[in-house]
Amino acid sequence: MQRPQEGHYIYKEKSIVSFNDFNLPKALQQALDEKGITHPTLIQLRSFPVIMSGRDVMGIAQTGTGKTLAYLLPLLKMWKFSKDRHPQIMIIVPTRELVVQVTEACKELTTMMNCITIGVHGGANLNKQAMEILQGLDIIVGTPGRLLDLAYHGTLQLRHIKKMVIDEVDEMLDQGFRPQLQAILDLASGKRQNLMFSATMSEDVENIIEAYFEHPEIVEAAPSGTPLSNISQLWYPSVNFNTKINLLNWLMHQHQDFKKVVIFTGSKAFADKVYEKLSSEWGDNIDVIHGSKSQNHRFAVVKDFQEDRLPFLIASDIIARGIDISGVSHVINFDIPEDPGNYLHRIGRTGRADKEGIAISFVGDREKDSFDNICAFMHCIPEKCDLPSEVTVSNEWIIEELPVIKMKNQLAKIPAIDPGKSAFQDKKIRPQKKQMTGSQKKKSKLKKGKK
Repeated sequence: MQRPQEGHYIYKEKSIVSFNDFNLPKALQQALDEKGITHPTLIQLRSFPVIMSGRDVMGIAQTGTGKTLAYLLPLLKMWKFSKDRHPQIMIIVPTRELVVQVTEACKELTTMMNCITIGVHGGANLNKQAMEILQGLDIIVGTPGRLLDLAYHGTLQLRHIKKMVIDEVDEMLDQGFRPQLQAILDLASGKRQNLMFSATMSEDVENIIEAYFEHPEIVEAAPSGTPLSNISQLWYPSVNFNTKINLLNWLMHQHQDFKKVVIFTGSKAFADKVYEKLSSEWGDNIDVIHGSKSQNHRFAVVKDFQEDRLPFLIASDIIARGIDISGVSHVINFDIPEDPGNYLHRIGRTGRADKEGIAISFVGDREKDSFDNICAFMHCIPEKCDLPSEVTVSNEWIIEELPVIKMKNQLAKIPAIDPGKSAFQDKKIRPQKKQMTGSQKKKSKLKKGKK
């Protein structure tokens, strides 16, 4: 892997001030103008010339920095109309929500182009998706499992793929999609350009790059582990779950600027518990989303939140990387993730583009070590806030917070059995059945009416 020379990008970044300098096709430029997008983000600025060169690319940038447009714009500029019904571009993403969002982004950019985009994911009818693909398309966006299903089904011919994008690859690997991803890369055996985007560069990511990429060039918008500069980070010491609930409820009442807030929890169960505690008071102003919720529920809640009809959203980490939501005013870490990368993905939901954002963390006694590791990873220490006097510190702990008592798995000693007191008689002392003589057998048959 080769890192780009800084001088090259310094020159480019000083000379390019808007998307007009990208020399995009008129249809693409007009689509950007209609959306009010005029200036590229750092990852878009740095990725564009490298992708246009045709080289394999590994892009590293935090969530919320515009990675989707970073690969869509150069790919759509290079796209050419073809009568072939097989897709030329394949974009692999980890979640259903991201499939929907990337597909919509493609369609919005290609409204004046004869380019067909289809999104596929699990939970939808496989045969219906297969029929759509057979009618012909140019770009396919999908989750790894469903793309592999369609490939094995014989509908999706991966050898025709000319451009492959793997977005949020670190999240994909964390969710256990490595076998499906490797199978897709093995099936797509033709000559193609590979693009991979991630917030972190882990050993697993490097292994995939070494196995399937050809001399990729690394493009970094920000060093891995560096928090976004326009996010203010605060933390409150909070001893347990119920104290955190009291603190959260107080903050929601006190802060009028809580207009679009994501409340992150580390598990589905905790997300549901937080919702149960707050839903009676906040009603339709709060909802919850995680992997066990139905597909329709997830899509509806995300839409309400995106369109400002829902101010408070409780979520497990699936939403941290799985969907793209703009305008989030605050991120609240109800608990602290063990992986620093998850923390960065969470807080990256706010402070997007040129807007300011606030991330607030509730740090329990047992979470202090994880929080210290996150601070060391980011090379910064969030501002500590004292617990407000109005917030009640609860002495009640939920069952998940109670210490686990480990006991030795020791079998009880079985007492020796006294044969004399046993309920079972020894064969030797068991009474023997008396044998009948011939005349006795004959009399017995006569009594039973037998001749």
